[in-house]
Amino acid sequence: MTSRRPYLIRALYDWVLDNDLTPHLLVAADAEGVNVPREFVTEDGKITVNISPGAVRGLSLDNELVSFSARFSGQSFNVSLPPGAVLALYARENGEGMLFGEVETPPTPPEGGPGDKSDGDGDDDEGAKKKHPHLKVVK
Repeated sequence: MTSRRPYLIRALYDWVLDNDLTPHLLVAADAEGVNVPREFVTEDGKITVNISPGAVRGLSLDNELVSFSARFSGQSFNVSLPPGAVLALYARENGEGMLFGEVETPPTPPEGGPGDKSDGDGDDDEGAKKKHPHLKVVK
């Protein structure tokens, strides 16, 4: 199954904006694939970023990548990070939102790719034969 975190991030983002509040992301800056301005990362390896429409440009909350351009101390920076690095999304004004907890790493695909049913020796197992659907046309 795919991660639910990107879906929750999008839903919470919309919810915070619908309530006229300011969405902030708490990000594990040391997680793999995170590109943020290092000078704004705290000693515990986290960065908080305002992702309201007035604070960022080109916000993309995709399943594989959160990306946007923002200004940090007047300097433009292209931020990108995997959704698994988002630790929380909350409203600045009241702290309402969701804490996701630990960094979520994407699962590694099994050897041979998805759906590979062979045992790696080139011969298919007897039990791994294709199954046909048991649907009938009803008239």
